[in-house]
Amino acid sequence: MKITISTEDHCTETEVLVKCNRMSDDIEKLLASIRLLDAKLTGRKDGRQYLIEAADIMYIESTDKKTFIYTPADVYESPFRLYELETKLVDKNFLRASKNCIFNMNHIQIIEPDFDRRLIITMRKDIKIVVSRQYAAAVKNKLAV
Repeated sequence: MKITISTEDHCTETEVLVKCNRMSDDIEKLLASIRLLDAKLTGRKDGRQYLIEAADIMYIESTDKKTFIYTPADVYESPFRLYELETKLVDKNFLRASKNCIFNMNHIQIIEPDFDRRLIITMRKDIKIVVSRQYAAAVKNKLAV
C-alpha cells in the first residue's frame, strides 16, 4: 500500500482519495474508519444536549421505548430511535447485536461463542453484549471470525 500526503495552505477541508484496482474488505474497513472520524451524534444527559463522537460510542441500546448511547465515560439518552441511529452508523463499523442493540466493532476486546449459535462480545470496561443467533452470522462475516 502506498500512502501519499499532500499539505496545501489553500485547502479548507481534508480530502481523502483512495485509488485501487478493486474494492476489497481491507479498503472497506479503511473507509469505515475514516467515516467514523467525521461522524457525530447528539445525546442528552442531566438536562443538557451533548455532541458525541461516533468513535467514542461503545454501543447503543433501546429499552422501554428510550434509546441510550454508551461511551466509556458516560451514558446519554438519544432523541432518535435505534433503527434511525443504525441507518446513520451502518457504514461506520457499527453492527446489530439484537433487536434492541447495535455496537461499535472498534471497541471489541473478546468474542466468544455461546450456546444456541449466539456470540458473547466483551467490550472495553468489561461490558458484555449478547449477539442473538439472528445476527451472529452477519457479525461473524463482518469480523471474519
